[in-house]
Amino acid sequence: MISFRDLIVWQKSHEFVLETYRISSAFPKEETYALTNQLRRAAVSIPANIAEGFTKKTLPNKLNYISHSEGSLQEVKYYLILARDLNYINDITFENAINSCEEIGKLLNGYIKTIRNYHQNK
Repeated sequence: MISFRDLIVWQKSHEFVLETYRISSAFPKEETYALTNQLRRAAVSIPANIAEGFTKKTLPNKLNYISHSEGSLQEVKYYLILARDLNYINDITFENAINSCEEIGKLLNGYIKTIRNYHQNK
């Protein structure tokens, strides 16, 4: 039986969460309950919503969860910009993280198309 863990978009999102934790572990201690927490929560929300939406039966419910993942992805991008501008991460780390976000965004769009096609052909 297929699981959300079989989805490439979930796998890439989960890998990104792990990378986000590594990146944010170097943030200043005074950011522990601020930027560090916000970045991590937004990153975790991406694969978490993919997983939760996977079990939903109707197209609107599935798309709602994917929409939340997309929103969290945009939130992460902003926090990465902020972290770079505060000199918490260097340009290379920033670019790598943004590139991962772009890849995940494309995968989310592909997943949406797949879900829509499946529900249209039911």
